[in-house]
Amino acid sequence: MTSRRLALIQPEPGQSRYAALAAALRHRIVAGEWPPGTPLPAETSLAAEHSVALGTLRRALELLAEQGLIERRHGKGTFVRGGLAGATMLRFFRFGSGDGEVPQSRVLARQSVVAPAEVARRLGVAAGDPVLRLHRLRSLGGQPCLLEEIWLPLPAFEPLLALPLADWGNLLYPMFAERCGVAVTRASDEIGFASLSAAQARHLQLSAGHPGVTVTRQAYDLAGRCIELRFTRADAFAFHYSVTIT
Repeated sequence: MTSRRLALIQPEPGQSRYAALAAALRHRIVAGEWPPGTPLPAETSLAAEHSVALGTLRRALELLAEQGLIERRHGKGTFVRGGLAGATMLRFFRFGSGDGEVPQSRVLARQSVVAPAEVARRLGVAAGDPVLRLHRLRSLGGQPCLLEEIWLPLPAFEPLLALPLADWGNLLYPMFAERCGVAVTRASDEIGFASLSAAQARHLQLSAGHPGVTVTRQAYDLAGRCIELRFTRADAFAFHYSVTIT
């Protein structure tokens, strides 16, 4: 953390002092001054650095916690929200084996392409911008179970273009953080059903036209930017999802 004293917080007209402070702290977090998973400085230190009362700082931290940027850990302090480890797709399926097992993964294709209109819209880039497209097959016990089409914006993920496929791990999000400095902090999934194409079914060792399920994921970083669009396809007869409502 920098030791220089920051300028005094100057709220915009109609903006509270704690909201202005929250915006300033958010800027520092998004800029990477405190990476995901790391602790923030002590509250007294931050308050003194910004020349605000301790109560104002705590209100600002509460706002950042509500926005999902930080988390308060009882007895440990305040931490920048850590990246997701994997947000497993297997919670949507039952394949009859491998409970708790991480699927083995193999990248079938990797290329830099021009972003199609729908991909560009979901990633928040301009149509025609370069993106990285991956096709990946995931297996349990040697049996293919998930076929994935993954789109990543460039140049953020450019290091993956030259990374030998043998060095790719079974989990992408830890690799994104290690190789590209990109942390996935939240994701949203949509579920749909459609017949599998002949090519999709072949990879999954199913017949063409077999009922399939597609999980469409958009993953985001701390700044709220969409940094991954993923389409995961699998056998619809293996689909299983339960939720507890309280």
